[in-house]
Amino acid sequence: MFIGIDVAKDRLDVHVRPSGEMFAVTRDGEGIDELAKRLAAVAPTLIVLEATGGFETIVTAGLAAAGLPVAVVNPRQIRDFARATARLAKTDTLDAAVIAHFAEAVNPPARPLADPQARLLGELMARRRQLIEMITAEGNRRRLLTARRALKSVDRVVAILKAQLEQIDHDIDTSIRGTPAWREAEDLLVSVPGIGPRIARTLIAEMPELGRLDRRQIASLTGVAPFNRDSGTWRGRRAISGGRPVVRGALYMSILVSIRRNLPLAETYHRLRAAGKPAKVAIVACMRKLVTILNAILRDKKPWATA
Repeated sequence: MFIGIDVAKDRLDVHVRPSGEMFAVTRDGEGIDELAKRLAAVAPTLIVLEATGGFETIVTAGLAAAGLPVAVVNPRQIRDFARATARLAKTDTLDAAVIAHFAEAVNPPARPLADPQARLLGELMARRRQLIEMITAEGNRRRLLTARRALKSVDRVVAILKAQLEQIDHDIDTSIRGTPAWREAEDLLVSVPGIGPRIARTLIAEMPELGRLDRRQIASLTGVAPFNRDSGTWRGRRAISGGRPVVRGALYMSILVSIRRNLPLAETYHRLRAAGKPAKVAIVACMRKLVTILNAILRDKKPWATA
């Protein structure tokens, strides 16, 4: 038995497959408790929800707490599946049916929900990125202003944002250094040339699987594994796809630092460029090598050692 749940702000539409049963509950504590009891009684093989910008978090937590197998998937996968099965109409009820069909046909792996401390760290890191984006935006606006009052207004906003950023950094530092496992992971990660505390903390928050998967799986999860584009005798250019943009961005910055400071991974970049590879291809190859190294370091719990 497979369950598809379409998550809205105030309502959860549920579809049970293969019976075709449909019902809805409210997206609040009472509704989620009712849903968990009702689904626990039928012992489903898998429950699937779309990632909907955070609305699914409380639902997933409630179902996982009841011991139910839950998978949260990318909405693009559901829409692609709907188009592939000629389901072009879109309503909440139909979406729940499509999600249930996807759960039965694809059977994505159920993943354990991150513990509250891990979710807190993820939210703090996300808030830090938002504050930096707002500070940058205000700085860009300031360059276009000439009126003294307007400039002072921007300066006051920037000062508040910087104070908030300082507080968030303090909270992140407290969370990381106050958790033995995270403290050990950070110390191992920053031992790698080109990895500083900010990048290490981004990896801890956004890539908890690091050190638990093999090199191919971690490269694919990150989004730095090239996919074939072949058809018949035609051979297309390999390209990366999917993955986690925040993690890719952190690895990209690390590789740029390595190249500019001529750190060890710069050797791979210069070797590929000398072989005629485009700069972007060489950088992605270095990112893939870096995440493989980081994965091995956390797996073996051994810091970087120069060969």
